[in-house]
Amino acid sequence: MELTEKDALTLSKLISKREVSSKEVVDAYLNRIEKVEPVIHAFINLSAELARKQALEIDEKLSRGEEAGRYAGVPIAIKDVLSTKSFHTTCASRMLENFIPIYDATAVRKVFNAGCVMIGKANMDEFAMGSSTENSYFGVTRNPWDTNRVPGGSSGGSAAAVAAREAPWALGSDTGGSIRQPAALCGIVGLKPTYGLVSRYGLVAFASSLDQVGPMTLNVKDCAALLGLIAGHDPLDSTSIPRTPDEYLSGLTGDVRGLKAGVVKEISGEGIDPDVLSCFYKGIGALEECGVHVEEVTLPSFEYALSAYYIIAPAEASSNLARFDGIRYGFRTECDCADIWEMYDRTRSEGFGGEVKRRIMLGTYALSAGYYEAYYAQAQKIRTLIIRDYNRAWDKFDVLLSPTSPTTAFKIGEKIDDPLTMYLSDICTIPVNLAGIPAISVPCGFSKGLPVGFQIMGPPLEEARILNVAYALEQSLNLDMRPPV
Repeated sequence: MELTEKDALTLSKLISKREVSSKEVVDAYLNRIEKVEPVIHAFINLSAELARKQALEIDEKLSRGEEAGRYAGVPIAIKDVLSTKSFHTTCASRMLENFIPIYDATAVRKVFNAGCVMIGKANMDEFAMGSSTENSYFGVTRNPWDTNRVPGGSSGGSAAAVAAREAPWALGSDTGGSIRQPAALCGIVGLKPTYGLVSRYGLVAFASSLDQVGPMTLNVKDCAALLGLIAGHDPLDSTSIPRTPDEYLSGLTGDVRGLKAGVVKEISGEGIDPDVLSCFYKGIGALEECGVHVEEVTLPSFEYALSAYYIIAPAEASSNLARFDGIRYGFRTECDCADIWEMYDRTRSEGFGGEVKRRIMLGTYALSAGYYEAYYAQAQKIRTLIIRDYNRAWDKFDVLLSPTSPTTAFKIGEKIDDPLTMYLSDICTIPVNLAGIPAISVPCGFSKGLPVGFQIMGPPLEEARILNVAYALEQSLNLDMRPPV
């Protein structure tokens, strides 16, 4: 089997035992990228020279018997919303096309400290706003299962890179489903951690109360390993939880006998594609065979989650993106402006894409004096109701279940001109972000040759539990998730 067909933990073992060099692994992935990247376009910027340099340094350390890091030499793709020192961080926007940060995001620093080698910065929807990776200034990413279809978003580049074996694992970010939805559409594993478990320092903000960095991997073991690497308290992030993370990898026993799971009625019925539901219920059957007791549960507030999210998230985006004004850094219009106000206007009009401008306008309107109470305040009340519904559910259930996405990957261009239909792509994932709880998407089958994702939600800081349930499901189904690309 080729090196690019192996998962991250296997590659780590091969490198540490010196059965293969880090340079050989990096070269294998760069060759794979050269072959498929013209079609997939998973990356905005490749870091081939840097990756080879890092790999050679690791090989030299290992040859001298020195410690090179827990996952020394394993390549990783990093979503281009995470700051990387001395290497472009664009957020897939013209506004930051030439921006080079002076520091690493905490999650990035942790993977570097563990010896991981950055293979490149992955494509995404501009400023993480989208569900298809069609909103990138640098072009569309394509789904490795069908290159006429989207990979999901906003972490579509990370998902496509892992699925197409351009990287064994990747970092993404999840604001309303941006890790889990593309993971489902590309047939990989993606986990959104509890809010505050992973530092947001160095993550370019979209909606600060919703954003979380998380792992995207080929399998659940890799997911547990990468989460264990990036989790933990960070004094540089005021929202970081001061708590020692669990041992996620060692907790993968696959023993889920006696657990109680609730199937969320509001996001597991009407509005979900029948083929997706069929795969989802096959996954439920597999868990029941593993000893999980499954019942239906109703969470009434979920009916309003999508509406609340598209008030709260744009409102926070409106505030966060005010910093991009052409004065301090980033793109500035080249027009001969009459005054500073025209420069502001032209810079933001030319620097931001259509979807970003749409959300800024929605958010600014919702926060305006005449509408704050009617929209933003009401949305926050709904958020509280969603948290309460989840808390009541945890009194009875260990985990909650739903499909990850209401459909499989849709065709490129199919929804781009219909924002409301596009927003419905996140209907199953958004409640998790509003509540700040963890959730994972794991493949559970195929519909017409396209992957279907199975979402497992858990109480705050119970990543170990949902990972173990996901592992049991993965082992039971034993699916071949190799795309045709």
